[in-house]
Amino acid sequence: MKNILYAIIEIKGKQYKIKVNDIIKIDIIKANIGDIIYIKKILIIKTINKINIGTPIIKNYIIISKIIKKKKYKKIKIFKMRRRKHYQKHQGFRKKYFELKIQSISKID
Repeated sequence: MKNILYAIIEIKGKQYKIKVNDIIKIDIIKANIGDIIYIKKILIIKTINKINIGTPIIKNYIIISKIIKKKKYKKIKIFKMRRRKHYQKHQGFRKKYFELKIQSISKID
């Protein structure tokens, strides 16, 4: 719908504010690149006229999105040390994520 300004959704316990054609970063889910994801956990939808707030979710809307890429965040360096004990440990970690493109926000009749 053209009069929807934005929506707030929940994926894997995290909330995202989205619009049509937005690209968001989400944690890895069981899907492949190019898959279409239907999101039904919509918490808030803001239109031109009013705000729809779910109790806890809005049931008559659906968001269609597509997985674009699988990437990794910037490396987090972990350094542990015990003073006067000659103990040092270096470790690195890169968390993986999907880039999700929001294609449409539509009302189910």
